[in-house]
Amino acid sequence: MFGASKEIRHRLQHLENHLHNESPLLVDAVKGFKDLDRVAYRLGLLDRDQSYTTQIPWWPLVSVLGTYSAGKSTFMNSYINFPLQDTGNQAVDDKFTVISFANGGESRTLPGIALDADPRFPFYQMADELEKVAPGDGSRVNTYLQLKTCPSEQVRGYIFIDSPGFDADAQRTSTLKITDYIIDLSDLVLVFFDARHPESGTMKDTLEHLVANTVSRKDANKFLYILNQMDATAREDNPEDVVAAWQKALSNEGLTAGKFYTIYDEKSASSEEGTHASERLKNKCQSDMEEIVDRVKQVHVDRIYRILGNLDKMARDIEQSTLPKLRELVRRWGRGVLWRDALVFGLLAVTGLGILLAGGLFQGEQQHAEWLRVGLEKMNENIWYPITAGFILFALMFVIHHGMRILSLRSVLRYVDEDIDIENKDSLKKGLFKNTRFLRSIFRPDLVGWHRFTRNRLHAILERADEAIQKLNDKYTRPSGQMAGEQKGEQKKVA
Repeated sequence: MFGASKEIRHRLQHLENHLHNESPLLVDAVKGFKDLDRVAYRLGLLDRDQSYTTQIPWWPLVSVLGTYSAGKSTFMNSYINFPLQDTGNQAVDDKFTVISFANGGESRTLPGIALDADPRFPFYQMADELEKVAPGDGSRVNTYLQLKTCPSEQVRGYIFIDSPGFDADAQRTSTLKITDYIIDLSDLVLVFFDARHPESGTMKDTLEHLVANTVSRKDANKFLYILNQMDATAREDNPEDVVAAWQKALSNEGLTAGKFYTIYDEKSASSEEGTHASERLKNKCQSDMEEIVDRVKQVHVDRIYRILGNLDKMARDIEQSTLPKLRELVRRWGRGVLWRDALVFGLLAVTGLGILLAGGLFQGEQQHAEWLRVGLEKMNENIWYPITAGFILFALMFVIHHGMRILSLRSVLRYVDEDIDIENKDSLKKGLFKNTRFLRSIFRPDLVGWHRFTRNRLHAILERADEAIQKLNDKYTRPSGQMAGEQKGEQKKVA
């Protein structure tokens, strides 16, 4: 691919080879991302050793979030039918665990660096992200992450993420950063709550982050809210009252739609058998569990829509968000250069004029200061004196102007760093550097690399994404009720 580093080209070729048989539609998506990379290289939004393909996971991704002792690990072990995760009433694992299929047929636990250094998995280069929000934590990536391999067939073709308890701890800032990161990446997010602790008010922060901050998302339908360990409450409380209390707590955080599930692990169930209430609870939980499993199976399709949607979103964000913001920053930089130039050159002009006036420039020759008289005489005697003086003055002005460009750029970069509303700061900074390079005119009419060819390529990427989504839709829906072959036959008849 033109412009990309050899490593990126090799990585994308490997990705295409993997997807060729597994999901041909995603091969087209890879080509779309390649074109998007080319646009970004021209605009300076990406370095040559970067690619938008590394910013999204290409494998179906299911995340399990929730509070301590909410039964997340127990659920995982039950679902994959393998005792992979430690379980218990207390916090038994304080790391985000990425679960992947084991090629060797046995389970292994690998350190977080295995994830941080491998672009095929979530958390690629997570150390850099942690360092931004919690200086010093970037070097402690093994404290937050681990990779576990599992031979269970339930894991094949998926990546699961089992999170530590969400409650407050000494590493809360970094934990929240990682939590937000995996929420953005995931195709399905299972949010667990503990039915044994109905006093939801004690977990207000948890509810706010896992519910209030997610209900307004465009992908809010990927969140399933699960009240786990219902068997523990069935003997002491009315299960319906427990569910109603939690539904009220969630609705107070803004969750007024979406499915709320109730489950428990039958292997460790503590409810009494044989009663009408226990059978009703068991049937309800089994039904909910089947729905959850069906949603997990649906993730393979969701993954394709997510990736195609990301391609469409990234392309639109470049044209509708990144470029307008970059233009604004470049204009801010240009204005900063102009007023700094005006200020410095104005002060120098006033100072120089004052010195000349003090030397008697506009008075008779008899009133000229000695230094001024000698200087004027030498300029009259030798033409190279004024030429040399002009060259020195031009060089001085050039150096001063370049310094003002640098000062203005630093000012704009500080503005970008301090403005919390600005997204894609790294891309904007890269684009800003490209548009403020040495000898780039501050009066340039538009951004470097943005012209009709680039605009057309960006629009072609959007069309490619739309066409791929339509092809995917055709696999699952046919509004006319006809098959593809039948539609082609109808078109031939009309022709």
